[in-house]
Amino acid sequence: MKRTKIKDILRSTETDVPVLVKGWVKTFRSNQFIALNDGSCNANLQIVVDFNNTPEETLKRITTGASLSIQGQLIKSLGKGQSVEIKAEKVEVLGDSDAEKFPLQPKKHSLEFLREIAHLRFRTNTFGAIFRVRNSLAFAVHQFFQEKGFVYIHTPIITSSDAEGAGEMFRVTTLNLNQLPKNEEGQIDFQQDFFGKSTNLTVSGQLEGELAAMAFSDIYTFGPTFRAENSNTARHLAEFWMIEPEMAFYDLNDNMDLAEELLKYVIKYAWDKNYEDLEFLNTRLLEEEKLKPQQDRSELNLLDKLKFCLENSFERVTYTQAIEILKESNHNKKKKFQYLVNEWGVDLQSEHERYLVEKHFKKPVILTDYPKKIKAFYMRQNDDDKTVRAMDILFPGIGEIVGGSQREERLDKLVSRMNEMNIPTHELDWYLDTRRFGACEHAGFGLGFERLVLFVTGMTNIRDVIPFPRTPKNCEF
Repeated sequence: MKRTKIKDILRSTETDVPVLVKGWVKTFRSNQFIALNDGSCNANLQIVVDFNNTPEETLKRITTGASLSIQGQLIKSLGKGQSVEIKAEKVEVLGDSDAEKFPLQPKKHSLEFLREIAHLRFRTNTFGAIFRVRNSLAFAVHQFFQEKGFVYIHTPIITSSDAEGAGEMFRVTTLNLNQLPKNEEGQIDFQQDFFGKSTNLTVSGQLEGELAAMAFSDIYTFGPTFRAENSNTARHLAEFWMIEPEMAFYDLNDNMDLAEELLKYVIKYAWDKNYEDLEFLNTRLLEEEKLKPQQDRSELNLLDKLKFCLENSFERVTYTQAIEILKESNHNKKKKFQYLVNEWGVDLQSEHERYLVEKHFKKPVILTDYPKKIKAFYMRQNDDDKTVRAMDILFPGIGEIVGGSQREERLDKLVSRMNEMNIPTHELDWYLDTRRFGACEHAGFGLGFERLVLFVTGMTNIRDVIPFPRTPKNCEF
């Protein structure tokens, strides 16, 4: 007999049929009722065991965490809490689990504890829901771009360029760290390294993505990126996934339209595909909120927050307008911001971004035209010589979720800006070729995938939305 997934059994209207299910024991009570789960959904399937006709040895091995194969009859349930159950005819223990040692006992565990046993936390309801939603969001990203005729490009993970110019990169080397070769100047001789030059893990696939956009018009990348930023916060990871589309013949407005459309598309996909998981996460969040003081509670629950983003057009505001709003706000005047907003040119903090979204506009916000001194070298300069054609999308509860810009296609302006920022043009000569041969208006953005999953699941720590988080002083598994 072929195995049927628990999700399909619970959705089926058929009863009084033979079935085969396999899964892991959540609970076993009264030597008779097994709650079985196979990860296809959060709901368990009740198995009723005839303990009089089941060997004692088998009953003893039915413990929390054990994996079982059950053959039996699917029948209507007489008990509360489930519509169907299986009357077991054959119970086989596939893998034992020592109940004394199994860390996931049938009780509530803290997220901190579960992070310590990340290899087992997939088996909990919370993480089952999170990673099914993550799966749907990842699929929806590909579906969105493929439906629009974008070409999926794999950009390098090992690179010799620093796309952001930030310098916070992980070095890749095969040199003997106990005996580093030196050149005549006394510096490390990278010519003896594997690639013959200094190399790092990528912080972004954008620059390489632009090369492909100059041939295919519309491309996207979706892959791992790395930042060696020593930030031990609930919003930072050292290894995370980025979605980075690059589009030829796009200006900033086209760029904003596409980013808004993408966000609404993938949220709607998860809403349709994983509504039961989202309902579970919403209930979990409401219970968590009850423990907070009234002033710290969210105005919207998770489902309302997702609807809020689906049903509202994103407000488009310039950085200059945003600074005025923040400067004149009661929050700023009463010194409720940790970082007060006093002058044009400051980099906005998460608290400022959230104020604009949650308190002022009460809808998602796209900020544009940032000061060029706080933005990257490749962003198109405006005629005022002070601002660039940048855009950030801000979401409730999270702040910035997307960062992008129209790219500087004018070679002289780009080279001048690189010299201003001490970025060696000879190292990026290949990138400048896109401006020498057939340059055109183009734009793109980066969407941090974990930030998106964080928003859609309502979780508050980014380490809880990636299977194996890499953070300062932490690289388990």
